[in-house]
Parts: sequence; structure tokens; C-alpha cells
Amino acid sequence: MRLNQLTLVGALAAAFPLFATAADAPAAPAQKPWLDRSLSADKRAELAVKAMTREEKLRWVFGYFGTSFAPKGTTPPKGAIPFSAGFVPGTPRLGLPDLLETDAGLGVATQATPTPRERTQLPSGLATASTWDPQVAYAGGAMIGSEARLSGFNVMLAGGVNLMRDPRNGRNFEYAGEDPLLAGTMVGHAVKGIESNHVISTVKHYALNDQETGRNEHDVRIDKAAARMSDLLAMQLALEQSDAGSVMCSYNRVFGTYACENDYLLNEVLKKDWGFKGYVMSDWGATHSTVQAANNGLDRQSGQEFDKSPYFGGALEEAVKNGWVSEARLDDMATRVVRAMFAKGVVDNPVAQDGKIDFAKNGAVSRATAEEGIVLLKNDNKVLPLSKDVKTIAIIGGHADVGVLSGGGSSQVYPIGGNAVPGLEPKVWPGPVVYHPSSPLRAIQALAPNAKVVYDNGTDPARAARVAAQADVALVFATQWIGEANDATSLALPDNQDTLIDNVAGANPRTVVVLETGGPVAMPWVSKTPAVLEAWYPGTSGGEAIARVLFGAVNPSGHLPATFPVSEQQLPRPTLDGDPKQPEQRFTVDYTKEGAAVGYKWFDQKGLTPLFPFGHGLSYTTFSYSGLASQVKDGRLHVRFKVTNTGNVAGKDVPQVYISPLAAKWEAPKRLAGWDKVALQPGESKEVDVVVEPRILGLFDEKSKTWRIAKGKYKLVLAEDAAGKNATSVTVDLPASTLDVRGRQRK
Repeated sequence: MRLNQLTLVGALAAAFPLFATAADAPAAPAQKPWLDRSLSADKRAELAVKAMTREEKLRWVFGYFGTSFAPKGTTPPKGAIPFSAGFVPGTPRLGLPDLLETDAGLGVATQATPTPRERTQLPSGLATASTWDPQVAYAGGAMIGSEARLSGFNVMLAGGVNLMRDPRNGRNFEYAGEDPLLAGTMVGHAVKGIESNHVISTVKHYALNDQETGRNEHDVRIDKAAARMSDLLAMQLALEQSDAGSVMCSYNRVFGTYACENDYLLNEVLKKDWGFKGYVMSDWGATHSTVQAANNGLDRQSGQEFDKSPYFGGALEEAVKNGWVSEARLDDMATRVVRAMFAKGVVDNPVAQDGKIDFAKNGAVSRATAEEGIVLLKNDNKVLPLSKDVKTIAIIGGHADVGVLSGGGSSQVYPIGGNAVPGLEPKVWPGPVVYHPSSPLRAIQALAPNAKVVYDNGTDPARAARVAAQADVALVFATQWIGEANDATSLALPDNQDTLIDNVAGANPRTVVVLETGGPVAMPWVSKTPAVLEAWYPGTSGGEAIARVLFGAVNPSGHLPATFPVSEQQLPRPTLDGDPKQPEQRFTVDYTKEGAAVGYKWFDQKGLTPLFPFGHGLSYTTFSYSGLASQVKDGRLHVRFKVTNTGNVAGKDVPQVYISPLAAKWEAPKRLAGWDKVALQPGESKEVDVVVEPRILGLFDEKSKTWRIAKGKYKLVLAEDAAGKNATSVTVDLPASTLDVRGRQRK
């Protein structure tokens, strides 16, 4: 959601009588069969909506912002949690509770307040994706879902799964990278974890909202089949993995029509083709009409204060009365909302706002996620792990003496103990810039108690170089703050940090760079630094996680969920479309250039060598692969192989399976077909069986709405990354087959 363009606010809620007074409300029915838990969610929703008046149905499709803005702001309806994202009033006479909504996918966020609620924050979505471990994603989702519930919320606006078409996108840190199979799987498991707490989660932002510049103005153009094989496939897989209760439609236009009133996206693809039974809510400020939006698939206007008009207020009531929106469609809208409440246990398991949260336990979940997601990009001469006997350590930059960075915007979770570095710009939306008080310096001192640790803030590169020259090892913490509505202007690190790193590396040959970034960055100094660690935004306990990886208490096992380009010149669009200085100017973003060839597929198609490839990640041990074989069994392609830890320490490997057609023509030479994460002791081996998602093997045909797998030979490559490190391969013969739109074998 957005908070920076609240253009029409006031007492709009008071102008539209969506709240019945006690005197006006119908009497509660003597029997409430929809509260019978033995009935299906579908039946319960059907019965509940039949018992509703039209006015009650209309309330379920009209959402409010959960806070107020002075002096222009509205007063939140009674029952809204202060400084929350959203509120939908319930129907007490029918036993249906309010919907109480919080941002977002990294934890329980707070909106626009000088006294935010303090909660546990997960590492960024990219960090979770870097774990390549669906169970880690599930555990993180379950943790933040529990905090949402204990904070009084029963809806989380989570589940960001927009693909990384551009590494400068300001919300990449909320998402899960560039590959639809990886992103859809990881986000799907995170959402499933959230909803295990009887909390509804969204999957968002639907669809193709892959940059923040002009996000309300731009119109995406792409071949429909290419969209089905990329961004839409990621969304589809996330929904299949999670059965999420809601989908949030996005700000942008697609094929000339706003996403939240787009018949193709909402009715044809989401509800008909994919069979989605939940409800579609708009993003805050993404509703633009009444009749068109309702008839084309939007089920609920959210945060109506952000829109030009309360479209689903009095205007929708009038449209239903006049037949422009049918009564049956209004029933469907309300039914979808209430069905999700029954299906996810919201009705049967009411929330309370005074639950006790175990912050120590939840901080450990956040730390474990960070440890699994930190990626060791480079480690020449085995500079890492650091010895506990090291005598002098220089720590430079990144406010590493006090904390770790987080990303900005509506997903911001405010840390327990307050912001470690208050007062940084921007102080207002999408700020403030927030550092979690998890000090890497203190965590390093705890692991090397006999070392002399010297800190320099890095603002003077020459001074920092002098400090580094006196140390056995220099750790440079480099940061890149980005946030919602705020794309990075380039891939370069901001604030002269490239010069800082270059100077420090020139002064100390044992320089380690620790990156806290919202996505890929350029590294003009990489040849001079023997070790580079990508820590992303590492969350509540990130300082401890970084230190434990640096000293080998944790063997790094993160692998990149996105390609790191050398520079912007390797991207499909070296310059971002749109002009941030003219935010109201409409423009087109043309994704037909790359189509479904996102990320590593684009690099493969164009023969480009990245700085670091998709899937890359080093370890303090080594692994080997053997026995690669495949077979088609029960209509699914199975890939089998053995992984062996050939090093001297325990570690986790992420063997990746890529597939390439030897005759058929795809959007790119290969696709990720599957993977596993394998924990091994020194010398230990394990047999792995990867079952390939069948849609990865085919091309989507928009006309017939089928996935078509061509008969012929396909090359299976088992490797440590998309560049083919440590690769072994085998050829498999696949029969021709046709799958329906949901990936099921057609008979």
C-alpha cells in the first residue's frame, strides 16, 4: 500500500451510511447455521450472505484506512486498531468479526505514528528466497502470523511475489527474486505459514507491477503467453502452494486497463482459469471506478481514503439498485470475503489485542532465516571464516557499531528498543530510515573476546584506510537504503561507498565487504576485495547472524535468487522507464523486449556474463555430485542424484536442476526445473529426488489455454548455479503432452 499521495480525504465515511446504528440493525437471527464448523467454508459463506441485508453486504466490500492524517485526515471507524493498515467492519448480529489488517510480509508494521508498535522483523524477502528452503519460509511466515494474531490482527497484507525484472525496483527487498518457480514456491510457503495462525494473507501485487517509478501511471505491455510463463506463473504457483485467502491487485495498468478493474487479469485468469475462490482487494489508492471495477472482478475497495472517490460506498449501492452491478455480483463479492474468513479460521478463532509475544523466541526465528539466507559471494584465499584468535579487527561504515539496515515503506516493522540510528533522511514517507538495534560490532566482540575491535564510521575514506591498515582484517559494512515508491537511481552504492571500499581494500589485503542492500548492486572494487558477503536487510537479529557467519559458527548456505549484473548496460532497460520528476505523466513499460526471459534467462539469451549468476553461493566446505539420472514416472519427470560433502566441515548445499530443450524453442536456453537444500556432515552423502513442475517443461498457448510439452530430447543440468558451476548433465526423452491451464495432464 502507499501513504504518500493521500489526495482526497475528509469525512468521506460519514457521507456514506455503511454503518447501521443499533436502532437500525436487524435483529440477530435465532439460528446461525453458518457458525456450524462441520460445514464447508463454501456452504457457511453461502448461508451467511443469504442472511445479510444489502447494506450489510455493501459493508464487506468497502475498506477503511486504519489510522488518520491530520489536519486533512479521516477518523478511523470505531474498532480499528490505531495506526494500522486497514479495517473492514464486521456484522455482529451474524457473529462475523471485523477484519483488522496489518502490513506486511516482513512482520507487523505500523503506519504513520510517532509511537509505533515494536515487533519482530524477518530479513527481507530476498533473504528468505536466498535460503532456497521452503520450510524456512514457512517458519518465518508462521512467526510473523503469530505476532499479527497476538497484536489483534486477522489479515496480513503479505505475500509479495512480483518478479525482479529490474534490480533497481524499490520493493525488490519485499519480493523473492527473478525466477517464477523459486519465487512462487518460497512465497507460497511463507503465506501458508502466516495463515496457519488463522490469519488471512494476501498474495500481491497482481500483476506485473515490477517497478516503483510511475507505479500508478505506467501501462505494462507484454505478450500474454509470456506473462503466463513468468510473472503470472509465479503468482499462480504461490496461490497453489498456499491457497491464500486474498489477492491484492496492483496500481499499474496492464494492456491499457488498471489492474484492479482488469477483466482479463481478475475474471479470466485469476477466478476462471486458476479457480481462485478468495477475494480480490485493491491496493490502497488503486481503485478507479465503481461499475467497471465491480463487474471486472474487484471484490473490495481498500483504504478508500486514498482513492479519488469512495467508489464502493454510495456509488456501488446506487449501481446495484439500478442494475448496473447485479445483485448476484454483490452477493459474489461479499461471499468471497466471508468465505475466506471461514476457510482460514478467522470467524472460529477470534483475535485479541493483548496477547503476549515471545520476542526472544521470535528473534531466534528471524536470526535463523538471516543465517540461512546470507550469501557468500566471494572468498579468495579462504579469508573467511575469521579465526577467533584474530588480534585486531577494523569495522568500517554502515552504522555497524549499533545496528543493521531495513527497507522503507509500508512494510517497515519498528524494532524492539527503537531505531538504532534515528534522524536519517528521508524522515518522512517512504522513511524513516530504520536500523534494527542488532549491532554487528558487539556480536563480533562476543565471538572474538580477545580481539581489539576498532570502529570507523567510514565518512572519510582516507581516514578509514588508515584505520584498516593497522588491523589484521578490515570489515567494511556497505549499505543501500531503498523503499516503496522509491526505485534506486542506479546499481551503484550510494554516498561514495565505492571509494570507501576501494581505499580500504588498498590499505588492507584482508578486506571483507558485508553488503546490506535491497537488491543487486554493482561492485567496481570486487577484484580488490578477497571476500564479499551479501547480508541483504537481515532483520531483527541481523547483527548476530552476520557475525556468526563471519566466524564460521554458521556455514553460509544462501544462494542468489537473482542475477547480479556488472552494470545497468546488461539490463533489458539500461534506463528505467518513466520520469520520477513527473509522477503524473502516463507512460508505457514494454516487457515484450524480454517477455518471459527474466533475469538469468535474459543473460543466457543475450550471451552476457553477469557479475554473479543466479543461484550462486559459496560455502566453507565443498560438494560433489554423482549418479545423475532421470525417469518419467506417473506423468512427472523425476531427477535423481547423489550429493557428497567433500570438505572438512558440516554444511548445506543447494543442488539446482536446469533443463534445456535440444530441439524445441523456448524464451531462453534453459529454465530452473527444481532444487533441494541438503545438510551434510563431512564425508556424508545423500540421495536426492527432485520432481520437476511439469509447466516448466512446456510453452503456454494462450488461445487454447494449455501448456504444451514438445516431444524430444531435453538436457538436464545439475549445477551449483545458473552459470553451470560444478555441472553434470544427462539427456532425457520426453513424450509430447498437453496440460490444462492449471498444469494438470489432459486426457
